[in-house]
Amino acid sequence: MSLIQFVNNYSDLSTDKGYQFKFQCDKCGNGYMSQYQASYIGMAGSFLNAASNILGWGHSAGSSAYEVQRAVGGSAHDSALKKAVEEGKQHFHQCSRCGKWVCPEACWNEQANQCENCAPHYEEELASMHAQMKADAMRQQLYQKAQETDYSSGIDMSINSVPASPNANIPSAQPKLPSLCVCGCEVGNAKFCPECGTPAKIEKPKCPSCSVEVEFTTKFCPECGTGLR
Repeated sequence: MSLIQFVNNYSDLSTDKGYQFKFQCDKCGNGYMSQYQASYIGMAGSFLNAASNILGWGHSAGSSAYEVQRAVGGSAHDSALKKAVEEGKQHFHQCSRCGKWVCPEACWNEQANQCENCAPHYEEELASMHAQMKADAMRQQLYQKAQETDYSSGIDMSINSVPASPNANIPSAQPKLPSLCVCGCEVGNAKFCPECGTPAKIEKPKCPSCSVEVEFTTKFCPECGTGLR
């Protein structure tokens, strides 16, 4: 058959029963499905196959590989493809500058009468460039901020140095605060102070970090957050 000048890609969905083709836009790949064209040879083969089954004939012409190939291929197929191409050309637009066939829904600039590759839409290009420049500026600013931050001045790079574990500086458990008398002596669970004999009127404990007075049942200092238990 003669050369058909149309989209770069298409799918042949034809069977022995009929012909149908899907054409893809040269720019975005959007597809257009041609109308189904019945194959008279394939239909005749199906009728013959049905008749042979009913009458009990020994050979089923419609099920042979030769009959299927004859129904799908050949001049009937070429004629169906040519007709589908003419139908598809009514949907797609051919750019006068680059010659590509593109879909009118997403890839055609109606004002310029060219595809969007050759004549991009001003508003779309402006919005796209605006977003890209903002993203590029953000990346550059983050890079500069990271460059200005000192991450390594406190790291020992000598040959025998070993980096500390990330959990090395985390304290385990805070020691329990002692119970003190008004005189400052630790009395523990005693009923009287062993230093001054004062009845165990225990002074409230103080935070070891900020020295604020806290309750006995307090687990964390309300002033600085230090653990007290």
